[in-house]
Amino acid sequence: MKSFILSAILVFVAVQGFAQNKINVKDQVSLAEKQYDLMLKTHPDYNKTPQSVLPNGQLRDMPTSWWCSGFFGGSLWYLYEYTKNPKWKKSAHLWTMAIQKEQYNTGTHDLGFMLYCPFGNGYRLTSNPIYKKTLLNGAKSLSTRFDPGPGVIKSWNKFQTYDYPVIIDNMMNLEFLLWAARTAPNKNYLNICLSHADSTIKNHYRPDNSSYHVVCYGKDGTVLARKTAQGAADESAWARGQAWGLYGFTVMYRETQDKRYLEQAIKIADFYLNHPNLPADKIPYWDFNAPNIPNEERDASAGAIASSALLELSKYAGRDKGDEYFKAAEAMLMSLSDTMYRAGLGENHNFLIKHCVGHKPGKSEIDVPLVYADYYYLEALLRYDKMKKK
Repeated sequence: MKSFILSAILVFVAVQGFAQNKINVKDQVSLAEKQYDLMLKTHPDYNKTPQSVLPNGQLRDMPTSWWCSGFFGGSLWYLYEYTKNPKWKKSAHLWTMAIQKEQYNTGTHDLGFMLYCPFGNGYRLTSNPIYKKTLLNGAKSLSTRFDPGPGVIKSWNKFQTYDYPVIIDNMMNLEFLLWAARTAPNKNYLNICLSHADSTIKNHYRPDNSSYHVVCYGKDGTVLARKTAQGAADESAWARGQAWGLYGFTVMYRETQDKRYLEQAIKIADFYLNHPNLPADKIPYWDFNAPNIPNEERDASAGAIASSALLELSKYAGRDKGDEYFKAAEAMLMSLSDTMYRAGLGENHNFLIKHCVGHKPGKSEIDVPLVYADYYYLEALLRYDKMKKK
């Protein structure tokens, strides 16, 4: 009997240990270090930022004016944050400063991605005044895309026949302006964020809490059309768009403590997690309503974004919802850390994550690595590690 009890105790301890160490963050970051060491060797030119892989198997790099240009530097900052290895700080600084000239770019709404991912993380970790100055200049540039008439930050300069399109992705740039509102300080930046977020709740979301991709406004704020660019159809739920909204409203709650934004984030999370087309491994198809499910590509980038967002949301959503969201995020992160989605050393042109979809209707970046999948995967790993240690 004693032997049986001892065996049972040992099994219980082993199971508990496994449950507490489902994701070995240290090992995953160690592999990421090796992969990004190789990535740095293949990118001696700081004007060409890693982006993806072309259909012919060749590496796809993009200029600093591209909306994804800040993700690589941001990922390097995450490696430095976890390891404290000065070599990552040096590399992160170089790739951050490569994007500095975009602080004056008023032709894009994506300065949150381009500047806040590298400069924001760099400033958070080092307090470098150059980073702060660049960020404040960039926030000023981003704010020029806000028009009080429509009350939202303009995304593209033109979409089809419409002059004031706004995409759900734009929620991701509000964290940058909210930081600037505190740091400058500049109350106008806060008001821009509140107006944009409120209009997005009102105009982007359907009764089932899924989001349109593109809302086209008139000069007075009238909604002229609701469309998609990268989704399967105007009325479909493009997976990465749902993840952008989830992340963006979680940030809005963190920064304002306005419960309306928490409620919106919870609604989005519940739509996402309870959708009948979400696969068992919780990595979504590129569109929840893609026409040929289950014979459609997965989008691991959406999974990475959602995982990171859910980890943060789990801290605000109350005990029951918080546990649900944490477990879902953990499951996503486990899937992303498995060989199905996680590239091995020397594979995948040294990107970390496989099987992403950028723009399937445009026949671009289908079932390839994407630099922002790596960024949000690393962010999720670090968030998970901190939460498990508390």
